[in-house]
Amino acid sequence: MNRRSFLSQVAVGVGAATCLGRTSFAANSEVRIGCVGVGGKGWSDMHETSVGHKIVAICDIDEERLAKAHEKFPDAQKFTDWRKLLEHPGIDAVTVSTPDHMHAAVTISAMELGKHAYTQKPLAHSVFEARRIAEVAEKQGVITQMGIQHHATARLKLAVHAIQDGAIGKVSDVHVWTDRPGTFWKQGLQRPAGGSEAPKSVHWDNWIGVAPFRPYVAGVYHPFHWRGWWDFGTGALGDMGCHLLDPVVNALQLSAPKSVSAEGPEPDAESGPLWCIVTYKFPGSQYTSDEVKVTWYEASKMPDKSLFLAPDDWKGSQNGVLFRGEKGNLFVGFPEMPELFPKADFANYKWPELSDHNHYTQWTSAIANGTKTNCPFSYSGPLTETVLLGNVAYRTGQPIEWDSKNLVATNCEAANKFIRREYRDGWSIPGLG
Repeated sequence: MNRRSFLSQVAVGVGAATCLGRTSFAANSEVRIGCVGVGGKGWSDMHETSVGHKIVAICDIDEERLAKAHEKFPDAQKFTDWRKLLEHPGIDAVTVSTPDHMHAAVTISAMELGKHAYTQKPLAHSVFEARRIAEVAEKQGVITQMGIQHHATARLKLAVHAIQDGAIGKVSDVHVWTDRPGTFWKQGLQRPAGGSEAPKSVHWDNWIGVAPFRPYVAGVYHPFHWRGWWDFGTGALGDMGCHLLDPVVNALQLSAPKSVSAEGPEPDAESGPLWCIVTYKFPGSQYTSDEVKVTWYEASKMPDKSLFLAPDDWKGSQNGVLFRGEKGNLFVGFPEMPELFPKADFANYKWPELSDHNHYTQWTSAIANGTKTNCPFSYSGPLTETVLLGNVAYRTGQPIEWDSKNLVATNCEAANKFIRREYRDGWSIPGLG
């Protein structure tokens, strides 16, 4: 089957999946999983979801990575094209661990065929895609989870509990920071001139997928540095924002932001910025003042130390969140445990005993037993929209006023071209791109 015929069949697959129904499971039965992307984070996603269940199909555009995964799961059928994997008749669920630009195409195509989905963060490459993924998940009634495993830790559960317990009173502002991209990958890049033939083991056209075509250049895109290129990744904010903004949105029960602004180097059409500071303004909730401001810092930029109310010898964190409230502050790091400041004011605060849960087995168990997950696409879709709006504001070069219902920036037409993107010819999916 060629790509055009497969993608057109996805469009009518909803009816077929609805008529045939999804697989019915007896309690604690085995889930049959297909894994799209088995290198990098895909390797751990494949391993973690296999516990107690069966990996029946694996897919990667890199045959060397595929061969390594096949050594671990020799009974799994191998594919270099995710569309062919989705034709496998014995798959109940898929993991999607591709570069960001392919998340929506694979995830929506799988769900339209009635497959349950676990998709890495950020859920999508664009705001529109994130909205569509959540809508299709709801329509299809599949079990979903986005890959933000920190959500399952006692550390973040304790932070959320303290905020909702009123420990620091109503929150007025939040500061969120990361050391990415740092030495992890490069941004602020110019597209390299020329290119070369991809290695025979790399199926380059399949790697490009829905994105605009560009030639292979060794070490520039595949397997890791795609994160810094707008055509394929979502920069430091997209990479870390779903982790770090998760406890903010979760604890404060935030809806969509009203406005988003950003500062940083002059925006570039090719690559994410060397650094960026994004300011979100949200409507208030029961846990906040009438309006709450959330500020994002990246590339090791930080909020002013005086805001923390922490001891002079406090070491802080390279990745963290600071909630500022009426009665004091709460800090939670990645991976540091939550703390309340000033320390003397909270010496008698009683933290509950909470424990981690397994983010992966929660998804597979929910499929097998008909239970729920903590990060379904109904939650992680709006979270991803919020994260990616920071990139929209930065790339637009001016503040945006956001109409979430209609997915438009009401004050800036230029911003709207970054909300939804066109897919490469031959890779379009009806209703998506």
